[in-house]
Amino acid sequence: MPQVMEFKLPDLGEGLTEAEIVRWLVAVGDVVAVDQPVVEVETAKAMVEVPCPYGGVVTARFGEEGQELPVGAPLITVAVGAQSVPSGAVAAPEPGAEGSGNVPRPLIGYGADDSRPARRRRVRPVTAAVSAPVATAPAPVATAPVAPAAPVAPVPVAPAGPVAVISPLVRKLAKDHGVDLRALHGSGPEGLILRADVEAALAALRAPEPARAPASAAAAVAVQGERIPLKGVRGAVAEKLSRSRREIPDATCWVDADATELMAARAAMNAVGGPKISVLALLARICTAALARHPELNSTVDLASGEIVRLPAVHLGFAAQTERGLMVPVVRDAQGRSPESLSAEFARLTELARAGKLAPADLTGGTFTLNNYGVFGVDGSTPIINHPEAAMLGVGRIIAKPWVHGGELAVRQVVQLSLTFDHRVCDGGTAGGFLRYVADCVESPAVLLRSL
Repeated sequence: MPQVMEFKLPDLGEGLTEAEIVRWLVAVGDVVAVDQPVVEVETAKAMVEVPCPYGGVVTARFGEEGQELPVGAPLITVAVGAQSVPSGAVAAPEPGAEGSGNVPRPLIGYGADDSRPARRRRVRPVTAAVSAPVATAPAPVATAPVAPAAPVAPVPVAPAGPVAVISPLVRKLAKDHGVDLRALHGSGPEGLILRADVEAALAALRAPEPARAPASAAAAVAVQGERIPLKGVRGAVAEKLSRSRREIPDATCWVDADATELMAARAAMNAVGGPKISVLALLARICTAALARHPELNSTVDLASGEIVRLPAVHLGFAAQTERGLMVPVVRDAQGRSPESLSAEFARLTELARAGKLAPADLTGGTFTLNNYGVFGVDGSTPIINHPEAAMLGVGRIIAKPWVHGGELAVRQVVQLSLTFDHRVCDGGTAGGFLRYVADCVESPAVLLRSL
């Protein structure tokens, strides 16, 4: 007699308490192997595949795609020791039963390995005689095929079955704009739905229609605005920024600096060959030198103990805008890296962020943040500190401006630098000293060489 084991959503680490079902990788009746991924979920930090510690036949699934489940909620039940589902009732799980012990395993980052085929095979369907796994559990997802939604002209309707989407960014684009992926037929290999397919569906949805009066007052209110759920990355960012505003008494100081010499030094370094060095890497190297002189800003406040904790290493976060939202990847031990090493690490983490494949470890543990908002074409900002850090350096665009140089008016490359800091860890003198040192290094890179 096969034994039915219930697999619950495991603790995914990093303080995460819930996850959203993005895609089921198995169906009721499938045979699964030990540690085979059965569902793809999205947390506030990453998208991961969750492996099941049991091998056998899937007898029930809990939750639908797009539904959020708390940690500990049932995901699936598996009839262990059976290659097909028996026609009679199956035994209830025994207390203390254990699987492989590999769940939870470390998060593997945002997005699955798209090159790996799904490991699943079908067996005969579950008969009606199979009893419900747990009397108090949520109702399992219906196994009958869902009729596809009305097609979005002029995109043809895809046949019923699994949605052919492997990109989480494409799935998110469709979800954010209300496009039913089941109603699309992809233009990619084997019907794979691409971003262009979703955009074509959006264009069709936005085509002008004859004006018509709302059916009711409620409908009139509904058409006045779009409601976007504050969850996932956007919800996590909102919570973190709100906490920062609640807990941190921040202040901001700023200064304009002549970056002409810094840009000339970068050009000279890149002219000799070898890996190219970015402006961000040079600014990061300046930041780590400034933090060595002013360690108060590389710290955090422990409210529970009423202490300021000065941190021994600089784990430098940098703001990266992606299709999924604002990310802050972290460069570990930045204080010991050369400009070449910093450039390479910035490039690597930025590429992972844009591809949606950053692991949670890449997004946590920062001690100081460098925010280059100049890439958006703006000069200044007063950013919110990345809690629980104590400071953030903001960098505006580097642009040609009139500047007094050597006693004469000249056109120079000017940048505005701003420092937002936690006033609990230091006073304005320390913050001003840090910012002035950074500006001096920007204006004369030899200042940095003298301090090394």
